[in-house]
Amino acid sequence: MSKNYDVIILGAGASGLYCGMHAAAKGLSVAILDHGQKPARKVRVAGGGKCNFTNMNVEPTNYLCANPHFVKSALARHNQWDVISFVAEHGISYEEREHGQLFTLEGAGRLAGALVDQCKKLGVDILLDRNIEQVEGPGPFRVRTGDEIFEAEKLVIALGGPSWPQVGATDLGFRLAKQFNLPIVRPRPGLVPLVFPRSRRSMCEELAGNALPVTISFDGNAFTDPLLFTHKGISGPAVLQISSYWREGESILIDFLPTQPIADLIEDNRSSNLQFKTLLGRILPKRLVPHLLSGDLLETPVSQLSKANIEAAENRIHRFRITPASTEGYGKAEVTVGGVNTDVVSSKTFEVKDIPGLHIVGETLDVTGHLGGFNLQWAFASGAACAEEL
Repeated sequence: MSKNYDVIILGAGASGLYCGMHAAAKGLSVAILDHGQKPARKVRVAGGGKCNFTNMNVEPTNYLCANPHFVKSALARHNQWDVISFVAEHGISYEEREHGQLFTLEGAGRLAGALVDQCKKLGVDILLDRNIEQVEGPGPFRVRTGDEIFEAEKLVIALGGPSWPQVGATDLGFRLAKQFNLPIVRPRPGLVPLVFPRSRRSMCEELAGNALPVTISFDGNAFTDPLLFTHKGISGPAVLQISSYWREGESILIDFLPTQPIADLIEDNRSSNLQFKTLLGRILPKRLVPHLLSGDLLETPVSQLSKANIEAAENRIHRFRITPASTEGYGKAEVTVGGVNTDVVSSKTFEVKDIPGLHIVGETLDVTGHLGGFNLQWAFASGAACAEEL
């Protein structure tokens, strides 16, 4: 059985649904194919089920891409206010949290439902539980799913990346890209907890569940946000942010007191006979202190700390260096860093430059947003910008 459409979209996630609704609004016949039994599965679990759908302060600098200019066109043509308008038009209330993050108040399911409802209202065929077995093209593109064959002059790959496999994510988008001989920037987990080496594992086990504000830096990138100790390493917003930049085998720097220079703290308490560990235990988790400094230094009265002592404390508290053993992998990653090299894709049309009719949007591309609603914003912006040109 063969069915013909103007546009076939592979993937019923945020970018695929958003692209589908905008294409259908132009009068195009659209089919969205997905192997899952429910559309928008990542949207439904985003932001802990509250869905951080965009950010009040979206800039190209919030994105990792081998070509930092690639994101500019789509973000300008469909910005955060366009996404906010879509949310508001569908009666979904929201709130702004720290760092300009916007979360739904009724839950992620409401936003996922709005995406699906809008597609259906505009006549998009959302065809679920279809295993994509073969893709051929162009002229036209033919997609085989079991006994069904779908044909269209335009094909949009909106399959995301392999992060969050528990909600059905796969690497099919990358496999199709390789089939079409497209270059890929090596994929890796992003926005993911980091695992410490076994020599530091006791520190993590003792501190698991403790959180504190830190600044984490790597290769010229720095984030100030909470860090959370886990049984295997570290997580929390600051860690997730830096994980997208971190490279295996290299070290990160952690400042455990980003807003209070340790030298100033000591000077303010210079006349005190408190042991240094007692003073530090008032501003840092007590169980963290002995993992940062040696016993002799910790037992020294604050009034007797030497210049060398202070420098040692500064190096360990403000410049704690550690080389993570690994990340926690795609199973705990919110995004996939890397993907189809944007050099072969038009930033205006999202069409592959040498393959007419083939478009790629969303996370399948080498575009990764920071934590804070930027990845959904990219899904929406790239989907809408692509639809303009279909």
